[in-house]
Amino acid sequence: MTRFLSVVLASVMFWTFLGSTYALTPEQSRALTHGDVDSRITALQQALAAPDEKTAALLQAMADDAVKVSGPQVFVIRDGKAFDPATGQEVAMPASAEDVINNNRMRGEIDSALSALQLLSPDVVKRIDAVKLMLKEPDITKLPMLEKALSSEADNAAKALMLLARAAIMINSDKSQERLNAAKALAQNQTPDTVLLLNQRLSQEDNKEVRHQIESSLRTIQSALGFGEKLGALFTGISLGSILLLVALGLAITYGLMGVINMAHGELMMIGAYATYVVQILFRQYLPAAFDWYLLVAVPISFLSAALVGAVLERLVLKHLYGRPLETLLATWGISLVLMQSVRSLFGAQNVGVENPSWMSGGVQLLSNLSLPYNRLVIIGFALFVLLGMALLISKTRLGLFVRGVTQNRPMASALGVHTARIDTYAFSLGCGIAGLAGCALSQIGNVGPDLGQNYIVDAFMVVVLGGVGQLAGTVYAAIGLGLMNKLLEGLAGAVLAKIAVLVFIIIFIQKRPQGLFAMKGRSAEA
Repeated sequence: MTRFLSVVLASVMFWTFLGSTYALTPEQSRALTHGDVDSRITALQQALAAPDEKTAALLQAMADDAVKVSGPQVFVIRDGKAFDPATGQEVAMPASAEDVINNNRMRGEIDSALSALQLLSPDVVKRIDAVKLMLKEPDITKLPMLEKALSSEADNAAKALMLLARAAIMINSDKSQERLNAAKALAQNQTPDTVLLLNQRLSQEDNKEVRHQIESSLRTIQSALGFGEKLGALFTGISLGSILLLVALGLAITYGLMGVINMAHGELMMIGAYATYVVQILFRQYLPAAFDWYLLVAVPISFLSAALVGAVLERLVLKHLYGRPLETLLATWGISLVLMQSVRSLFGAQNVGVENPSWMSGGVQLLSNLSLPYNRLVIIGFALFVLLGMALLISKTRLGLFVRGVTQNRPMASALGVHTARIDTYAFSLGCGIAGLAGCALSQIGNVGPDLGQNYIVDAFMVVVLGGVGQLAGTVYAAIGLGLMNKLLEGLAGAVLAKIAVLVFIIIFIQKRPQGLFAMKGRSAEA
């Protein structure tokens, strides 16, 4: 019993002495702010062995450029007053005091130290974020702080991550048994960063048993990452398919239902994208507090802008060319050039950036190598919403009935009192408006420029032809199918060969089945 009490008393005295030894002193504050960068970094690493609140406060002040020195004295500036970093008391600062200069290397070390200090934060979320950063950048100098955090950590999730971070540091230990244990533990941290860390260790490892364990851990991690990569390719394909669907829906009306080969369809998308850009500028200038909601205004504006341009084109040019596909193709191609040059004259030839609202920034982290961006998820939902709205409009409304009637039998519809010329304008404007909506969506995933539509017009025609002219269901299947095929083949053969393979597939498919996936039925198919 006496021996046990002696051990306890010795331990208490040791930790008390250690705490008093590593508490921030005037000498340490001078070492952190004076001398060359190497000596200051060494002092920083020593201070992190057992940091206190005053050490953290001094490092934060250094990061904020709020530290001055005069001879050996160090001053922390807060609210226009000078304080001693070791005692925390307000002191008089001479006028000759100079700023502490931190180069990029020193700033990087300070930022890394401040992140590591979050391991001792009372907020569990901050502790988890700090240990995740340490997992990405394991540093032996942070091991004492990590051990201190582990000894007091009560949250199971944070503790598990800290054990993994400790293993990431110990994988480069001098002792083979510690490296072996670290390699076993790191098999649970299935991230690309861990693969890189283990591969680096594997290239240097001499011990056969450790090498075998590292290789086993790598196989386990790569198997899990492979599953995430497949899911990522699937999601990317669906995302591309939803974009192709938005682009092709408008073309399904103008080409599929009306038979107009509209080569200016891509430029109408561009108009919708630039309309979104203009709305963004107006909100930023006049309604900055409501900027996150500018898309709610941009969506109808982009639709109306493209629809209005489409109505003008139909009234002035296209109504004289119905039934003459070659002339229509040439005329709309010329119109596309005019629209592109007009945009270049108004907005310049350079691309412009459209900013995502805050609620569309970030993403859902499903796996370590699989993140689903919010903007892509929103576009997928938006494409489904537009598809549903268009299907209901065509099948359930009076305008949709007239469009279908004029498409299937124009003379009979005219004989029944339908104003066919007006319906042509409405239908073409609707298709152009949906192209504007596609442009609005595309502005959220990339830059907006005069050539925006040229990147999608060929794919849009392929979707409509592959799905079956005039068939909305076929357009949906073709868009999603082409999106998935494109992205899955990219992972196997690269982007260029994947594009060639898709084109070859479509050529062969159309030769075997010219009517597409879904053939039209009834009199319209016989016309």
